[in-house]
Amino acid sequence: MKLINKRLVATCAACAIALSSALAATTPAVAGGSQAGHAGHGNHAGHAGHGNHAGHGSHGAHQPAARHQIPFTAATVTQNADGSFTITWAATGARSVSVYAGADQNRISHKRAVAKGAAKATVTVSGLGAADRMWFELVPDRGESLTLADRSLHLASAPNFRDAGGYRTADGQWVRMGVIYRANDLGKLTDADLAKLKRLGIRTDIDFRTDSEIAASPDRIPAGTTYIHANVIGASDVGTGGIDLTTEAGGVAMMEAGEKAFVSGEPGRAAYRTFFATVTDPKAANVVYHCTAGKDRTGWASAALLTALGVPTSTVMRDYLLSNTYLAASNAATLAAVPEAIRPGYKAVLDVRESYLMSGFDEVTAKYGTFDNYLRTGLGLTSKDLRALRAQLLVG
Repeated sequence: MKLINKRLVATCAACAIALSSALAATTPAVAGGSQAGHAGHGNHAGHAGHGNHAGHGSHGAHQPAARHQIPFTAATVTQNADGSFTITWAATGARSVSVYAGADQNRISHKRAVAKGAAKATVTVSGLGAADRMWFELVPDRGESLTLADRSLHLASAPNFRDAGGYRTADGQWVRMGVIYRANDLGKLTDADLAKLKRLGIRTDIDFRTDSEIAASPDRIPAGTTYIHANVIGASDVGTGGIDLTTEAGGVAMMEAGEKAFVSGEPGRAAYRTFFATVTDPKAANVVYHCTAGKDRTGWASAALLTALGVPTSTVMRDYLLSNTYLAASNAATLAAVPEAIRPGYKAVLDVRESYLMSGFDEVTAKYGTFDNYLRTGLGLTSKDLRALRAQLLVG
């Protein structure tokens, strides 16, 4: 099958698994050491804590100039296969850092540190016991603390379900962790996964998929969760004819065109306007937003959000490319099942690549001149909206 209907391809460009369905129908011990964990997880930075722990007793005293600053320029947590956690950090101006752990990010006891280190260090912690999500508070002897967790929620039924926060902005603030999440298809969540999400407090679900995708795999979400449908693609065809997926170039071209449509198409602008309005609303705390694969429509949502919050483009790109890691197993299985003739192009569709996201940023420049103009003109956000967004999601 050389050519595929373009409407199916449009859905695929947003989330490749949708096309897969169409094709199937047609054919506490502590040890220092090097950072462990899966490749590609090196961006598991956490959000800043409330800043009310640093400076107490053995935690050291603040210097006046650093009282309200988070000194961490980098910090990661990786949950290893054996249940241990590798934590690495770098804190400017600090002499030492104490690490505390707990299952509740807001109630981490400071009775006993699970690790200690210099201003720049890597440690591995084990024997912490079971928890839906283990949190680590890094307390420097100078400045505010930083609370972080492994980015992934480790849901076997939704491997691309991960925290959308935990990144440092260009001005040294941090995007809150534990309040906003990005994900892939939620229709296959197990009962155990649903129970975990309920305990973690997920209360709002933004679904970027089309009506047909939703009909094929309705979301399973905890009882009481507010459901918001924000269809990024819309219902209209994108044209006639077909897309050739027998070449890698054909798949790449399709994905880059799809990313541009997220920015300039009216369905996309309306959907992302809804997205920003929701994540800015304090009543919609603990939001998950998703599409089918959680990489394209969801990827642009994350890129736009992090950019609006002041996260550097290089960090935004690393977050975007993490989908290749979290979806590696499912993508390999999908690719093995499609006809060999279209595998070159189809692999490009399953991937996320730098050129895809950059095509979205290029479209912003072409249509709006600056990203700020895209937010204001394209999505209709006001200065008040942007201030509210930053107040809601930034700390430090």
